[in-house]
Amino acid sequence: MKSGLKSKSILPKLIYNLFIRMMKFIHRLNRLLSKIESAILILTLIIMILLAFLQVILRNFFSSSLLWGDTFLRHLVLWVGFLGASLATKENRHINIDVLSRVLSPRLKKISGIITNFFAATVCFFLFRAAITFIVYEQQSDSRLFADIPVWFFQIIIVVGFGIISLRFLIHAIENITLLKRSPDEELSA
Repeated sequence: MKSGLKSKSILPKLIYNLFIRMMKFIHRLNRLLSKIESAILILTLIIMILLAFLQVILRNFFSSSLLWGDTFLRHLVLWVGFLGASLATKENRHINIDVLSRVLSPRLKKISGIITNFFAATVCFFLFRAAITFIVYEQQSDSRLFADIPVWFFQIIIVVGFGIISLRFLIHAIENITLLKRSPDEELSA
């Protein structure tokens, strides 16, 4: 009889340990992804600044400009926006309305965080799916931006951005669930 009770108590511990390992792996992957995003963001901003400066110099001093420059800059702004939004979501620093969180108890704040993060993940997932449809239409239209580069190549960040943002909201929701399940003593030691 004791061995049956022992195996029942071991199984939840094994599942919990597996869950903790999986979350640690996801956090490491998330950190690596944010480093890659940060590098791309910095590179994109540098390109934007240099290209905008070049456009100003060409217009003011040579009465010409790069025909594709302004269009390319607009698409780079799209990249900066999505990369910035993704990084803000990772840091839980995205735009939010926190009127309720100021008056809620810590437990209700966690519950509110779970609900809002799941809702945001769901909305971003549907936007991700819509972005895939949009990119497929762009591929079918075969429109080109410049240098025979397809437009969808620059717009793929919409799909990637909404996908990553959705996953990060989901990660935050799961983190809030684990925090909700912790006892107050475990929370203080964490």
